[in-house]
Amino acid sequence: MSLSDRHPILLTNARIVDPSCDLDIPGDLLMADGIVRDVRRGIGAAGVPEGTEVIDCKGKVVAPGLIDMRAFIGEPGAEYRETFASASQAAAAGGVTTIVCQPDTVPAIDEPEQVDFVLRRARDTGIVHVNPMAALTKGLKGQEMTEFGLLKAAGALAFTDGAKSVINAQVFRRALIYARDFDALIVHHTEDPDLTGLGVMNEGELSARLGLMGVPTAAEAIVLERDMRLVALTGGRYHAASLTCRDSLDVLQRAKAAGLKVTASASINHLTLNEIDVGSYRTFCKVKPPLRAEADRVALVEAVASGLIDVIMSDHNPQDVETKRLTFAEAAPGAIGIETMLVAGLRLVHAGAIPLATLLKAMSTRPAELLGLPGGSLRPGSVADVVVIDLDMPWVLDPADLKSKCKNTPFDEAKMTGRVVRTIVAGRTVYEFV
Repeated sequence: MSLSDRHPILLTNARIVDPSCDLDIPGDLLMADGIVRDVRRGIGAAGVPEGTEVIDCKGKVVAPGLIDMRAFIGEPGAEYRETFASASQAAAAGGVTTIVCQPDTVPAIDEPEQVDFVLRRARDTGIVHVNPMAALTKGLKGQEMTEFGLLKAAGALAFTDGAKSVINAQVFRRALIYARDFDALIVHHTEDPDLTGLGVMNEGELSARLGLMGVPTAAEAIVLERDMRLVALTGGRYHAASLTCRDSLDVLQRAKAAGLKVTASASINHLTLNEIDVGSYRTFCKVKPPLRAEADRVALVEAVASGLIDVIMSDHNPQDVETKRLTFAEAAPGAIGIETMLVAGLRLVHAGAIPLATLLKAMSTRPAELLGLPGGSLRPGSVADVVVIDLDMPWVLDPADLKSKCKNTPFDEAKMTGRVVRTIVAGRTVYEFV
């Protein structure tokens, strides 16, 4: 369907929340030809174009579509875990209108041809926007940089080695210099593999009681501290992929105060769950980095509320039954999250820990700004990527109802309040809850 074929849509009687311009008002929103045309009170009363679909939102929230900055999709090489088609269905159900996929596929996204494949395949089979990050080093091996200029020209949004850290400081320094010259963003997973070792959960009293090898928070903070010194040395743009602990927040605070070009994400898992959720060896709560102590979780939430943490992402990592229904130590890390990122985040809103606008800014406006993407805004002229949210709808999450190919959610049978009732991508409704 071409943009010209799409009929105009008017969302009336809505609570319009647009973090890009600090807007939170009752009003209407008019979309046509895939673009937001008008946002104000009383649009419907003034008359709308012929053929307009008028939708009464009955006071529900209308906000910019979400941009998930870190999600694993199995194409190419692991289609049994997730495809662009299944991931985009899950995204639409979760209010995510743009997925930023990771390069740790088979083969890795380290050549322009792989970037082109992702963009074409996602366009042909998906119902939301899909954009790739490209590999920081060839084969994700941490030794030789990829061709940033060619990859960026092909459509790569940023450069990362996914869930691997580049431990060679000289390679990482060169990457920051090279990226600076192309105004490219480096997204880095901060976890020292030697300190992490065979650890499978947060190191502490609980891991000792459960008899599981622990991962110290120092494994994260040490790499982040090194990275901040290299950013200061090079002047490059840097984004910490997934911070989880108070020690890292202290490092980030100092770097931002010093004026370095640094930003950071936290996953919805680390903001809403803690190490206690591992409970009786629940493998669906085994993630990388591991869930931390409650004090770390609270500190992360406060960092999002203050703006120290810029982005909330799903860290969507589908794993099938064969890799999860093992002992905790042997199970693969990872949880699906693209469909539950927003609804889990609403727990923080309902608890009064984060204002709704702040949550939406971290899930839409800030990712758009950092990656240079359209979206994240409802300003007239913006792309019509829009989500409608019923903040008060109670429901129980049944994994069987999720759209992802894999069902490894840590929110199995969780009681939720609030859900997405409509998702619109480029002016076309791609999901409607009925």
